[in-house]
Amino acid sequence: MAQATLTPKVKDEITRLSETNKVDAKLLEEFAYFVVKNSDKKSDKSVKSLSIDELKTAIYNRFSVNNTDDLKRSGAFKMATEGMEKLNFRFKSSWELMYRKFIGILPHEQNQEGYGCINGIDVFQYFKPWQVFGLDPKIATKDDIKKAYYRLSKIYHPDNPETGDRQIFEKIEIMYKSIVFEL
Repeated sequence: MAQATLTPKVKDEITRLSETNKVDAKLLEEFAYFVVKNSDKKSDKSVKSLSIDELKTAIYNRFSVNNTDDLKRSGAFKMATEGMEKLNFRFKSSWELMYRKFIGILPHEQNQEGYGCINGIDVFQYFKPWQVFGLDPKIATKDDIKKAYYRLSKIYHPDNPETGDRQIFEKIEIMYKSIVFEL
């Protein structure tokens, strides 16, 4: 079937699952081979994180400046960062923070998975309501926004005993209000 091999532990688990759940062992084995075969492909899709020079260049372009000194003197930058905690321009993490805030999602953070991720966006790290709702801001109607919000609300509402999550629901609610009042 494949060049991949299954460990004895996996084979034992296949046997156990087929016996306890009355599932065809061959089917489980095929699935295990599929998983092993395709898990190797993940590494091919890795995206490099931006270097500090690439981050700086993106921020400089965003604020139409040539260097960090010009950036610090820029009125637009001062207004945009007012209320933020003090930035330390020596650290890459500060440049990444500015990139997230003023430009978008860092390339290596796209298509995120796990807790708090909806449509590849970590709702706790990014405020990207259009992407979270899976809508195009140029053509989406209030009805489209409402439908997308209700679809996500059904999943994440705290009253849903299986998938409800108050923190995610609150983020979705804030995003919904921000784009509904935009229109």
